[in-house]
Amino acid sequence: MKRQKIRKGILIMSLLFFPVTLYYFSPALIISAGLQGIINGSFFVFMVQFVLSIPFGRVFCAWFCPAGALQECAFSVNDGRPGHRFGNVIKYVIWVIWLAGVIYCYFHGKETLEADFFFETEHGISVSSIQSYVIYYGILCLILIPALLFGKRAFCHYFCWMAPFMALGMKLRGILHLPGLHIQVRDKAQCVSCGKCSKECPMSLPVQEMVQAGHIGNAECIQCGSCIDGCPHHILGYGMRSQNHGDGEKT
Repeated sequence: MKRQKIRKGILIMSLLFFPVTLYYFSPALIISAGLQGIINGSFFVFMVQFVLSIPFGRVFCAWFCPAGALQECAFSVNDGRPGHRFGNVIKYVIWVIWLAGVIYCYFHGKETLEADFFFETEHGISVSSIQSYVIYYGILCLILIPALLFGKRAFCHYFCWMAPFMALGMKLRGILHLPGLHIQVRDKAQCVSCGKCSKECPMSLPVQEMVQAGHIGNAECIQCGSCIDGCPHHILGYGMRSQNHGDGEKT
């Protein structure tokens, strides 16, 4: 469990730095910058997330996401499993509409583009005024309330604007049959169906069912390793391989 303590410690640090990094995760600022012919920090961050998700999947969500940290803090209040089978679609609908808006802004904004990584920040710091504090606390509520009402990482399932980039990278990895980080089922015959892997999963995935199927392949898996560390028979582990099944094929 030492790995999970380290993971949660890094997550808490990312949450503490969230007032600094908030605007680098902002989908709204990309549109605002696009209208002015500027490629801003969040544009670069989202592109990096997409590229890194091809070999590493959604590791960012498990280890570095401040929104993930805030939601895991809410587990003590509501650790139920959100009914996310339909809810997972919501974020993709929002993402497609937003992406269409971004494309429109860049094609109908200024003809010349310039890069400004620190766009709308104060010396690189996102939250530096009363107005930005209002936005900051509003975002915290947007992230926290679904988790409190619906269960584990509900915001990730329903509304996250960053997850689709990484899910798309994982899908591309599968199509190209590239090697990538994944949770590997070493020997499903050793599974005793205790359910601890599913219970430990912060994304409330049916890990035990996937173990029985012999393949952990779900777009919502964030490669956190909680199921690995929770399995008493150590039948799960990290691995790298060509994606014959295609990670992320299920939403």
